[in-house]
Amino acid sequence: MKPAIGSAAPDFTAPVTGEGYGEDASVTLSELRGERVVLVFYPKDDTPGCTKQACALRDGWGEVKAKARIFGVSIDPVKSHRKFITKYELPYPLIADEDQSIVNAYGVWVEKSMYGKTFMGTERSTFVIGVDGAIEAVLEKVSPDEHLERLLAVLG
Repeated sequence: MKPAIGSAAPDFTAPVTGEGYGEDASVTLSELRGERVVLVFYPKDDTPGCTKQACALRDGWGEVKAKARIFGVSIDPVKSHRKFITKYELPYPLIADEDQSIVNAYGVWVEKSMYGKTFMGTERSTFVIGVDGAIEAVLEKVSPDEHLERLLAVLG
């Protein structure tokens, strides 16, 4: 179940890479209190939809970075994230949720289907967390083509 707007964002500590985070770095959500944070959950590094979404955020970075701290989140390992960041010159950090604790806490680990087969995977959803640590907005099942525009509208 996804956390509701107005409720406290589920806290976590997880490995992170990119944008100023060094080797073996981790990030704890509660330590970012006082800053607006955006968690962009996506299924997999370097796949067509995820690449389109990530590059749109990169290309709109000038508008986005002044409004919030952005973190991409997937179950891919740090090594995969580093390659994705390097290949597409992503200006924001990526969180590695290999144990799926964050995707579960945010209710985005869901049953999906493709070509008649069902499987568990990450729903493409974005959570905006206010300076007080509460959920401000949730963009569910967002299309890679419209993600940046919808996010900017919510961030104001």
